[in-house]
This record gives sequence, structure tokens and C-alpha cells, in this order.
Amino acid sequence: MLRNIEIRWLLVILTTITALGTILAAIFVSSTAAWFVLGVALLLSATAIIFTWWRYREIERLSGFLQQISGGDFQLDVRDNREGELSLLKTQIYKVTKMLSEHGALLSEDKGKLTNAISDISHQLKTPLTSMMVMADLLRDSELDDAKRTEFIRNLHVQLERMDWLVSSLLKLSKIDAGTIHFKQDRILVSKLIEKAVEPLHIPMDIKMQELHIEGDQDAAFTGDLNWTTEALINILKNCVEHTGEGGKVTIRYSENALYTDIRIEDNGSGISRKDLPYIFKRFYKGENAGDDSVGIGLAMAYSIITSQSGDIEVASTPGEGTRFHIKFYKQVI
Repeated sequence: MLRNIEIRWLLVILTTITALGTILAAIFVSSTAAWFVLGVALLLSATAIIFTWWRYREIERLSGFLQQISGGDFQLDVRDNREGELSLLKTQIYKVTKMLSEHGALLSEDKGKLTNAISDISHQLKTPLTSMMVMADLLRDSELDDAKRTEFIRNLHVQLERMDWLVSSLLKLSKIDAGTIHFKQDRILVSKLIEKAVEPLHIPMDIKMQELHIEGDQDAAFTGDLNWTTEALINILKNCVEHTGEGGKVTIRYSENALYTDIRIEDNGSGISRKDLPYIFKRFYKGENAGDDSVGIGLAMAYSIITSQSGDIEVASTPGEGTRFHIKFYKQVI
């Protein structure tokens, strides 16, 4: 303890005060008073030294606790349920330790998600890359006939488009997850949103001779980002078109009430099995009815976009009868 300069200065000050008090009492009062002053001064000095020693011992213990915490022991509880400055300090250290523990758990969870995402991305990219490498090797054959060459080139183009879509979608999803996308807060007419969303699907629906039925309140609207919400609806509608057979029907109904704006998308396709329903919005999840080209990312992106704009999406399905998506954009309270 004497290694601390504060303790040494305290001893010097106490000794000086004790000596001066004793001398002055002896000179101006009496020797008895001097002995009394000396005794009281020594008692007070001893009390001060003991109290200071106790504080330094507690501070040394806290220093040891901090070293344990810095070593990763976030389960340490340094609280003592007493009053005083040191007890308040211990409580604050406990709160910081608790926060570090929670942050550590979140970082560990994020690390696991990142590892899984990288694994999924690698798997999704490996398939088209392998196919492209095989076709590239075949195209080197000078004796390959023109029909096969044309077919391989077309397949290469399809695989490149698939990879471009996958990478683009993953980048968009990562931006949404990171919170770096600023969704606009514009008033969007649902009729305009649906018109924009169904436009790229007219050709696939015509090829399969599917019927599109739209009905709703022309004045229905909500606050959000038109372009991003259009992308969400395109992915949902694309899922309906892909899982509805030739001559099938896709229906879109929409309305607005005091609490939310409502959009319902239904098809009479193959439906989704009961065991797949809880997972269809999970990234890279492929149900038993998923096509060979499906990567399980479209509905995950739609879910992220909608829920990031004060929205919610639910799905119900009956195998063999069809699927129903129910989207709600809640009114934002200012």
C-alpha cells in the first residue's frame, strides 16, 4: 500500500497535523491536553489509514474483475448490494459487462449467419459455374455442329442471367439487413403499384394462358417506396405464376381502411405443403414443389422489403387448390 504516492502523502499530512496539534496544545494549554490531542489524532489517523487501505483493496479487486472481463468472462457479477460510491461503480461495471455479453452474443450470431450465407451463396453459384465450365469446354470442339453450339451459347446466357440476378438480389438483401437502404415515404396508389408490378409478368402469363383478375378501390393508397415495393410484389406474383399451371388464374384484390392498406394475391395453382409454409420466407429455403431453377430468395426479399416499410405479410395455402398472400401496410402515426 505504501507504494501508492497518495498513501505516502496522506501519512505525511496526518503526521504533520498530529505533531502541530500536539505541540500547540502543549504550549498554549497543558501537557494533559497535548496527550489528549495526540491520542485523538492518532486514532483518527489510524481510522483514515484503515479506511483508505480498505478502499484500495476494493479497487484492486475491481481491477482484477476488469481483467477477468477483458479476458471474456462476461458472466461475472461484481455487485455487492451495498450503498456507496464503490457499490455504484460495481453496479455500473456489471451493467457494462451485461451489455458486452449481449453484444458478444449478437456478434456470434451474426458471424454464424454470415458463415451460413457465404456457404449458401457458394452453393448457389457453384451449380451454374460448373454448368458454364462444361459448356465452355464443349464449345472449344471445332467439330461441334451449329445447332449444338447455338444451344450451348443460349444456355450460357441463361446461366449468366441467373447469376446476375442472384448476386444482385443478395446485394439488395444485405443492404436491407444492414439498414443502409433509405426507403422513400411517398404516397403510393395501390392501382399504380399493381400496374407496375404485373407488367413484366404479362409474357410468362400469356405463354401459360393464365388469367389475371384485378379488383379494388382505385383510391386505396399507403406510404412507402414505389420501386422497392414493386420489386416485392413482382417476386410474389412470379411465385404465383410459376406454381400455377396452364389456364390457371391469379387474382389481386386491394382496399384501404382506417388501420391499414390491404393487398391480397391468390392463385389456383399447386399450393404449398403444410410443412413448408412456416419457412417459405426464409432465405434459400426451397419447398418440395420448388422448381429446379429456384434458389429460394425471391419471397425472402419480398418479406424483407414489406416488413421494412411498416408492413406485414402472411400466407395460407391448400395443396392442389392454390396459395393466398395477404399483405398489410399499416398507417404510420405521426
